[in-house]
Amino acid sequence: MTNVFDDPRITAVGLLYEVHAGLSARFAAQLEEHDLSSVEFEVITRLARSPGNQLRMTDLAAQTSLSTSGVTRVVDRMERDGLLTRRACPNDRRSSYAVVTTAGMQRLDETLPGHLRIIEQWFTGQLDPEALTALLDGLRRVRDAVHPGATAGSTDQEAADADDCDPA
Repeated sequence: MTNVFDDPRITAVGLLYEVHAGLSARFAAQLEEHDLSSVEFEVITRLARSPGNQLRMTDLAAQTSLSTSGVTRVVDRMERDGLLTRRACPNDRRSSYAVVTTAGMQRLDETLPGHLRIIEQWFTGQLDPEALTALLDGLRRVRDAVHPGATAGSTDQEAADADDCDPA
């Protein structure tokens, strides 16, 4: 009789959770040194990697682990801290952009070297280049299947298309 718990699907998801938990703990300690939570780092990194260092609030929610109301609360807090600002859409008052400020980019620049060291030591450095490429390809396929809006507003063309600021 086969043990259902030996199923490779359960093993794959279990390993994913274990890796996430281990990396998250290491990241949290490093981010705390720079007065950022993991959620704040996720938000500021998503914005910094987007055209014009900005995303519509709805696109930011789609790209992060936050709900639309959660993004609003985080952006409010980060705006009070001077890391982000909101830019109203000139064509649609219902939409606004979250934009990284100069102070936000500086905080990210200070945080990234240590963050990248952790990534290299505990994640990408554990894999040879071929294994890393295969992992990235696989993760993108799974991400696109389970979270199809995760890249919304992240390309220059999508940003240009969003200039009319229609809410998502």
